[in-house]
Amino acid sequence: MSPDRLPIYDLERALVAALGAGNRVVVEAPTGSGKSTQIPQMLLDHGLCDGQIVVLQPRRLATRLLAARVADERGARLGGEVGYQIRFEDVSSASTRIKFVTEGILLRHIISNPTLRGIGAIVFDEFHERHLYGDITLARALQIQSKSRPDLRILVMSATLAGAALEQYLTPCSRLVSAGRMFPVDVRYLPRPPGERETVWASALAAFEETVRAGDPGGDVLVFMPGAYEIGRTLQAFNTSPAAKGFVVLPLHGELSPRDQDAAVSRYDRRKIVISTNVAETSLTIDGIRLVIDSGLARMARYDAQRGINTLLVEKISRASADQRSGRAGRTAPGLCLRLWTERDHRDRAAHELPEVKRVDLAEMVLMLKAQGVSDVRAFPWFEAPDAQALGRAEQLLVDLGAVAAEGPITALGRRMLAFPVHPRYARMLLAAAERDCVYEASLIAALTQGRDLLLRRTDSRVDDARADELGEESSSDFLMIMRAWHYAEEQRFQLEACQRLGIHAQTARQVGQLLDHFLRIARQQGLSVVPHAAPEDAIGQCVLAGFADHLARVEPGTRRCELVHGRRGVLARESTVRKSPLIVAADVREVEQRGKELNVLLSLATAVRPEWLEEMFPDALHDGVAVRYDSVDRRVVAESQRLFRDLPLDRRRLDPPPADAAAELLAKEVLAGRIVLKEWDHTVEQWILRVNGLSGVCPDLQIPSIGESERQSLIEQICHGVYSAKDVKQRPVWPVVRAWLDGAHVQLVERHMPERLELSNGRRVRVTYAPHAPPSIAVRIQELYGVTETPRVARGRLSVCVQILAPNQRPVQITQDLPSFWREHYPKVKQELQRKYPKHEWR
Repeated sequence: MSPDRLPIYDLERALVAALGAGNRVVVEAPTGSGKSTQIPQMLLDHGLCDGQIVVLQPRRLATRLLAARVADERGARLGGEVGYQIRFEDVSSASTRIKFVTEGILLRHIISNPTLRGIGAIVFDEFHERHLYGDITLARALQIQSKSRPDLRILVMSATLAGAALEQYLTPCSRLVSAGRMFPVDVRYLPRPPGERETVWASALAAFEETVRAGDPGGDVLVFMPGAYEIGRTLQAFNTSPAAKGFVVLPLHGELSPRDQDAAVSRYDRRKIVISTNVAETSLTIDGIRLVIDSGLARMARYDAQRGINTLLVEKISRASADQRSGRAGRTAPGLCLRLWTERDHRDRAAHELPEVKRVDLAEMVLMLKAQGVSDVRAFPWFEAPDAQALGRAEQLLVDLGAVAAEGPITALGRRMLAFPVHPRYARMLLAAAERDCVYEASLIAALTQGRDLLLRRTDSRVDDARADELGEESSSDFLMIMRAWHYAEEQRFQLEACQRLGIHAQTARQVGQLLDHFLRIARQQGLSVVPHAAPEDAIGQCVLAGFADHLARVEPGTRRCELVHGRRGVLARESTVRKSPLIVAADVREVEQRGKELNVLLSLATAVRPEWLEEMFPDALHDGVAVRYDSVDRRVVAESQRLFRDLPLDRRRLDPPPADAAAELLAKEVLAGRIVLKEWDHTVEQWILRVNGLSGVCPDLQIPSIGESERQSLIEQICHGVYSAKDVKQRPVWPVVRAWLDGAHVQLVERHMPERLELSNGRRVRVTYAPHAPPSIAVRIQELYGVTETPRVARGRLSVCVQILAPNQRPVQITQDLPSFWREHYPKVKQELQRKYPKHEWR
């Protein structure tokens, strides 16, 4: 379809009119309508803004390919009138008028250009994906527009979005909606859920083969898979299937080289099958797709702010994402979408994906906001505010790194860290390297961690043996092993066969070289020495520690189990070459899904740490403490003195006897939980507590302290004080401690006004039973009540006693709190019945 026939041109006049009336516009148009490529050209061709048109994209792949397409449509050289910039790559020039950039690029640009001088319009594309930097950049652009750049044009474009909420956020603004021109897509579901052992690539192939047998719909095929691993397995499956014979089968994901990415979206004489991650869900248009096979899965990055752990798990996509994917089949003709899940499963899925601001690490973003003068990030005008705990965790990390002062503003070190377009951890590591003369090595480490793993996992024994011979088996840091692997690949000129021998990902190794050059260039611009030389291993280890001190871990002897700071636990990766150090720092702590859907916190990219480094680098984070706990096996309190880094014990020594107060508190908790029984805490003790509390409540003027839950715990702690085991606690005396809770005068008041035994008006003494939330009661045979004409009372006469009147056989015949009424109205009938049964007893 030629550009001028794209559906988005239905909005051209309305767009020109809207930008003539104001500078904020929301455009809603389906994927494939042409909004990503044509609206920037409309702005330029109609002269709707002075300065550069910056188009923000959520993905690097789409950024590059869209720029290439627009440049081709305009007959321009890429990097001239039309260019792009992604992290570590800038293909633009002073003459560039339309510039496609990833979202974080512009936010960093605001630091050095706070009024966005030279930029006439910002276009936020695919805003419905709600990437973190898109949200933040929109908020900052609105602030700049309101304060200093009223001429700045802001366009927000989306395919599926709650437009009303965005329109309210942008008010005043215009809202334009295009229905697009989609062909119908027949969406089909599985009749039953796939079996537990059925792989997603096998399901995709089975769906494809069944469709071919039922009648080939024609056109090209797009298969959605969650990640590069699943794409690789799907490629193998399709390439061996007779049904796919004659097709070009191609992968598409962000880790491929530009050439391989271009191959997936190019046109061929033969039909093609593109197996892609969600990068093909929006922005990119792959011509000719008639059949979509959707796994319904995506790898989603999340950050658990409570535990400080990154997760990258395969999750079900939302209904909105599923609609985006199915729409890919209806661009040029009626299409078919096969969803590899049931219709019932579809109804139970979330309507939209959770915005990134709710699920990713915020540290880099918070540092950029601080650099732009945003002192209180909680008061920032968020489109949707992040979790307060996530903000707190990000700020605490920045304080730990020295990037932000405890009271909030950015430090000079923090501003230096911003020069490095990486996570603040790696920026801090590079600056620590400058102090230790190993910037080259630290730059290489940073480059090695920006993309996919350099070393392949799940390798066979031949690769393992070759790797051990060439790189060594043990090291003080996994980074040293990976650095050796990269140098080997570089020496071999990244030849595929040589890299495969050691299980090295050749394409990743090439990309690392480009990233290394970029880091070194930035370091040189910052005045750092980048001359490579054999840096001491300790210096490299200290640099890693500087950036990841909150990932310090103590390895349990003889195991791979680890205890980390902040009370977290995990397992050291099996492939780690750091095997003997009791202390490590892990550059990567993430939750991963193991076999059988079990989740595990995995520590990888480990580096051995010497205790003296902590003394030198973090003296304020070290302190001594005592840990006391109840051993449920031995049923006794044990204690140890500890040397701690923050809350992580580095050294432990048995402390005997344990601190008495702490031991008493732990034993009291066991008693309160019912796991230890105090033999002398009997009915009499409980009745005394009820008497005290009853009098305290009814007669507050007596100022008798009550015994609530906290006081009860204090009493039990006093009883347990001085002993350390459950056996010793059981026999402890109780009554003296409980009675001593009150002074002598208060004890006398309780005995007088809330007595254990009550003297009736006929001279008889009876036991009183006290109960929570009920009046005190007595149980008395009817003959013993003769002469008692008034209801007994306690608590200085303020509380009536409930009288349980018993027959001669001790069975109750009446319960009353109004004794005069009983004698007057009920006794005659009771007497008549009981006298017949018990004629020998006295009856008055």
